[in-house]
Amino acid sequence: MRKSWRPQIVDGEPDRLILFDGVCVFCSRWARFVMARDPEATFRFVTLQEPCGQALAQRLGIDTGFAETNAVIVGGRAYFKTDAAIEVLSRLPHWSWVRVCRAVPRLIRDGLYDMIARSRYRLFGKSETCLVPTPDLTRHFLGSDARPG
Repeated sequence: MRKSWRPQIVDGEPDRLILFDGVCVFCSRWARFVMARDPEATFRFVTLQEPCGQALAQRLGIDTGFAETNAVIVGGRAYFKTDAAIEVLSRLPHWSWVRVCRAVPRLIRDGLYDMIARSRYRLFGKSETCLVPTPDLTRHFLGSDARPG
């Protein structure tokens, strides 16, 4: 759908919202990795398979049939591919060092990202259902009662 995956301004979306493919085993592991390192639940998650996730994906130009990227909304901007990963990781406790990855040209970073994304189901698997959060992880998902700070 989109040709450029550079950060874009986006209004009206919750801050620190992560959109990911909920049936992708690799993507679900990424979400759990972030949740485990985000004890205050400052990031919220929504899957591409949920109606609000589909609407957000369409708004951001992400193909809902086979997403080429995840996305994160931070400070009114949407970030994609490796920019999204860097934005998320650098805001987790003890992970600010990840910002040095910005020194690697986006073309190289996203080239590696694209290789993994294209083969993610074959390499890591695909679930029949989306990641179902345990009661202790529910607070990390959009729509739960707790709100990010």
